[in-house]
Amino acid sequence: MKINTICCIGAGYVGGPTMAIIAQKCPHIKVTVVDLNEERIAAWNNPDVTKIPIYEPGLSDLVAEARGRNLFFTTEVEKAIDEAQMIFISVNTPTKTYGLGKGMAADLKYIELCARQIASVAKDNKIVVEKSTLPVRTAEAVKNILDNTGNGVQFQILSNPEFLAEGTAVQDLLNPDRVLIGGNTSPEGQEAINALVEVYANWVPSKNILTTNLWSSELSKLTANAFLAQRVSSINAMSELCEKTGADVNEVAKAIGMDSRIGSKFLKASVGFGGSCFQKDILNLVYIAKSYGLNEVADYWEQVVIMNDHQKRRFSHNIVQTLYNTVSGKKIAFLGWAFKKDTNDTRESAAINVADHLLHEQAHIAVFDPKVKVKQVVSDLVYFDSRSEDDIQKGVVVFEDPYEACKEAHAIAILTEWDEFKEYDWKRIYDNMKKPAFVFDGRNILDAKKMTDLGFVFSAVGSSNP
Repeated sequence: MKINTICCIGAGYVGGPTMAIIAQKCPHIKVTVVDLNEERIAAWNNPDVTKIPIYEPGLSDLVAEARGRNLFFTTEVEKAIDEAQMIFISVNTPTKTYGLGKGMAADLKYIELCARQIASVAKDNKIVVEKSTLPVRTAEAVKNILDNTGNGVQFQILSNPEFLAEGTAVQDLLNPDRVLIGGNTSPEGQEAINALVEVYANWVPSKNILTTNLWSSELSKLTANAFLAQRVSSINAMSELCEKTGADVNEVAKAIGMDSRIGSKFLKASVGFGGSCFQKDILNLVYIAKSYGLNEVADYWEQVVIMNDHQKRRFSHNIVQTLYNTVSGKKIAFLGWAFKKDTNDTRESAAINVADHLLHEQAHIAVFDPKVKVKQVVSDLVYFDSRSEDDIQKGVVVFEDPYEACKEAHAIAILTEWDEFKEYDWKRIYDNMKKPAFVFDGRNILDAKKMTDLGFVFSAVGSSNP
C-alpha cells in the first residue's frame, strides 16, 4: 500500500515538527495537521513563519518550505480524517488528576475521543498510528473502539512512539537513532507496517528502522524515558553528597562518564528534569507495575521521581537559607523559565516549582526567558497552585530584557541552560544588584571562578558552597 495522504490529529510539540519533516522529505504525500484549537492552528498558519507556536531550531524554515505545498494546518478534523489513508494520533496524554490511577496513570480520554471520531467518520480502510506516549496495550483498546463503533471498515493499528528531545527535535527527526514501528503480526498488520516503513525510508536508512509487535513498541517508549530520567536523578542524588563532602559533581560526572559501559550523556547535575515526558512516563510505568502487583518494581521507578522532586525543593530551600533564612520582600531574578534550552515548552519546568516555593516565602520574582512570554509564566503558576492571576502578578514580573530582570535583585537563579546566559556582561549585572550579590546556578553552566572573582556569592548544584 502506497501512502499519498496523511492526517495528524494534534498540532503540538510532537505532531507539528514530525509532520513538517514528513512533508518536507515526502513532497508526494499530502500531510494535514488538524487541531480543534483555533488559536494554535492560526499560529501555525501565521504568514510570519517565525511566529509559529513551537520554537525549535530549524523548524520555521521547514514549515516555510512545505506549508501550502503539501503541508496544511486546519481545524477541519473530519474532512482530513475522511481523506487520509494514514492517521497519526498525536494528542496529549497527561497524568490523570482524578479517579482510579490519579497522579500516576495516563489520562486516555483524548485518545478515546480521537478513536471514536475516526470510527464515526471513516468510510474506507485506514491505518491508525499511535504517536502519543501511551500505556502498554492501549492499541488494543483503540482497535476495540474502531472495530465496534465504526462503519464496517478495516483498521490497522500501529505504534510509532516519538523519541524527540526538545531543543533538538528537528535533528532528531532528520537523523534518528532509530524509528520504532510496532504492529500486528497478521498479513494485514505487516502490510500496514511496511506502508509506514516506506514513508520513513524516504530519508531514514533501513538499518535505523526497527519493527516489533505492538506491545514491545509501546513499552519501549516508557522504558527509554525511564532509563534517561533515572540517570538524571542518579547524578542529582550524588550532587547532594558532593556538596557535603567537598567533591565536585562535574568532576565526578566526567570520571564516570568516561567509562564506556556508562557513557557521558544525561549526567549533568541540575535543579532537576522537566518536560512533558519523563515524569509522566515514569509515573505511568509505576501505575502499570502496581496494577500487576509488582510493588517492588513500582517502588524502584517511583524513587526516580521522588529524587527529582527533592532536588527542586532542595534548590529553593538553599536560596532561602543562604539569604539569611528569609526572602520576604526580596527580588529574586530567574534566568530561564523553559524546562530546557532551545524550546519554549515549560511543562514540568523546575522554574515553576522553585517559583511556587519562593512565592510562599513572599519573595518578589523577576523572570526572563528568551522564548517564554508573560502569558505562559502566569498560566503555569495558575495551573500549578490554583492561585489567581492577580495574586501571581503581585509577586511575579516578566521582563523582556535580562539586565532589567536582574537590576536591584538580591539573587539570581539560573533555571534554564540557555547558551546566551554565559555571554552576558556579568560585571554589569553585579554592579546593579543588591550586595552581597548571590547567584545560584541550577544548571551548572557558569564558570565558578569567574563569578567569584567578579564578587558574586556563587553556588552551583553539586559543588560546595563558598
